[in-house]
Amino acid sequence: MFDVFRKLLCAVFITICFSTPSDASDTWQEITAQAHGQTVYFNGWGGSDAINDYIRWASEEMKTRYNITVKHVKVTDIGDVVSRILAEKNGGRTSGGSVDLMWINGENFHSMKTNGLLLAPYTQHFPNYKLVDTENKRSTLFDFTVPVDNQESPWGMAQLVFLYDTAIVPEPPASMMELLAFCRVSKGRFTYPAPPDFYGTTFIKQALLELTGNTDALYREIDPRLFEDVTGPLWEYLDELHPLLWRSARAYPKSAPETKRLLADREIFISLSFNPAEASNAIASGELPDSIRTYVHRSGTLGNTHFLAIPFNASAQEAAMVFANFLLSPEAQARKSDPAVWGDPTVLSMDKLSPGERALFTNRDRGSATLSPEQLGSVLLEPHASWVSAIEKEWQKRYAR
Repeated sequence: MFDVFRKLLCAVFITICFSTPSDASDTWQEITAQAHGQTVYFNGWGGSDAINDYIRWASEEMKTRYNITVKHVKVTDIGDVVSRILAEKNGGRTSGGSVDLMWINGENFHSMKTNGLLLAPYTQHFPNYKLVDTENKRSTLFDFTVPVDNQESPWGMAQLVFLYDTAIVPEPPASMMELLAFCRVSKGRFTYPAPPDFYGTTFIKQALLELTGNTDALYREIDPRLFEDVTGPLWEYLDELHPLLWRSARAYPKSAPETKRLLADREIFISLSFNPAEASNAIASGELPDSIRTYVHRSGTLGNTHFLAIPFNASAQEAAMVFANFLLSPEAQARKSDPAVWGDPTVLSMDKLSPGERALFTNRDRGSATLSPEQLGSVLLEPHASWVSAIEKEWQKRYAR
């Protein structure tokens, strides 16, 4: 009972104090003080050694600087975590939740926002949030077209890229139709993870945006009456593509790391990633041969901001805020964007940084396989989150093995 009362007092305290801008600094000091000694259970994808190493570094910094313990709970599907939080809410567990901070995508953000599973708006009060590029990188304010409303903390930028083996493929296909032509000639040398794996769903959305004749509908709440018309060209394309895939689509990779291993073993010649620096990182670590390079489609590829969120019933709300704010610091963002560490593009605006802070991001070797910002070309915005579940369900009905 005392814990519930403490959390209610804390929520009221934050609301009242944050309503007075002049008190923001004092309020943040109070939150930092309350976070001292707390443990943050951070639920996030654990399928990348580079990402796991970065989170380990950040966790050590939190312990040293704030006496906050961060436990990285490695998950395969964050949707399972969302379901657990919903079950906690339905069971009356309004405090003392099992998740304090989570790495989510737009589909899950939409679900959590709709079901009231997110902490009340808070990120606008982070000391480091003022450094975020909310002017040029509009996806820091919208997650799959759903307004963030300060209920997520932007963490990094991402864009779909394709990886290919230059020792085998001299000229990579630069569109979905060219990819189909490539697969006709090189049967079995391309595949993608089965949805609802994030990378698999991303490939499907990329194909849909290139092939449909009604992209406008994809940026609005789904209208079931339009589903067949909007997605019809996608299914026609996949019906033709799948017999040409690795193992004739009788099986699909379960994850992006598995797809990368197939590329390394030259079972496939083209793969995909949502991190423009992944190929360079994998070459440096010996996971991929140095003949691998990166390319994008000429019409552009999907890009978005990825976010961190605090559930409404988090046990360590204060420590989760302090951790999320630290991850927005120039130091943490610069380290994360370093290709030798992770290579995840920053959400910060260089114009908002001091000369010393900007220097943290400059004069870096991007790596042999990393495209420059100019080479990455146009960024295609994510469709509205309501389309994702419908597309995944239809894919499962048609193609799941």
